[in-house]
Amino acid sequence: MRRRKKSGLDEVASWPWPLGILAGIVAFVVIRYGIGAYLSAGGPLLRPVGQQIGAVLAPLAWIVMLACWAAAGGSWANAQRRRNLHDTRTGLDSLADISWREFEMLVGESYRRQGYQVVENGLGGKDGGIDLILSRDGRRELVQCKQWKRRQVNASTVREMWGLVDHHRADAVHIVSAGGFTADAARFARGKPIYLVTGSELIERIRMAQEIARMGEPAISPATSQTLACPLCSGAMVERRNRRTGERFLGCARFPQCKGTAPA
Repeated sequence: MRRRKKSGLDEVASWPWPLGILAGIVAFVVIRYGIGAYLSAGGPLLRPVGQQIGAVLAPLAWIVMLACWAAAGGSWANAQRRRNLHDTRTGLDSLADISWREFEMLVGESYRRQGYQVVENGLGGKDGGIDLILSRDGRRELVQCKQWKRRQVNASTVREMWGLVDHHRADAVHIVSAGGFTADAARFARGKPIYLVTGSELIERIRMAQEIARMGEPAISPATSQTLACPLCSGAMVERRNRRTGERFLGCARFPQCKGTAPA
């Protein structure tokens, strides 16, 4: 499925909603007063023109500000939707009950809970391309989401995504598949910064984040996540709690695919 090209309002809607509100105010001031003031500063001959331009552009300034505020409202609504999607998933069946777009939103929210900054609908293009772009600790990582219920992701798909890493100067690539991966795909990813996330692993991450949220604790400890890497795969470490003893420890964010641990 081909995604439409993003408009300026789509871009604003992808920002945190307070930034959208601020962008509307700034746009209003620039259009309503800034352009006229700039022309008026050009000399006595341009001063009357500048004053007229400011009055003429007043309706446009209001339209642009209200449009930015509407986009900010959409951003707030999407944030609420992402949180609701994340907090109501309970098992693999719940991954099949949502649309492909909601699946992408769910995956993005899961990575946000791990401390990543997430840009949705990354670089656009055909379905099968880059769905999300992750940023954290100076790293840029690409994500592809596959809500395939009865198909496994094969080596060809993993190879295509691996080819995008150098092209987009990324540090790693994540492929999240509700249906899992073939043995050939797993062999190709071995030893490379390619993270294959199964539906079961995604649900495990979601459950862990839900449990941490109920305890009122952050999903990631900033002091440790920036200094420690997983001893097995060099990936991010997440602060967890042993369910039996209550003891804190650091576990690989890719669990259960990777079972690396370290003392908290």
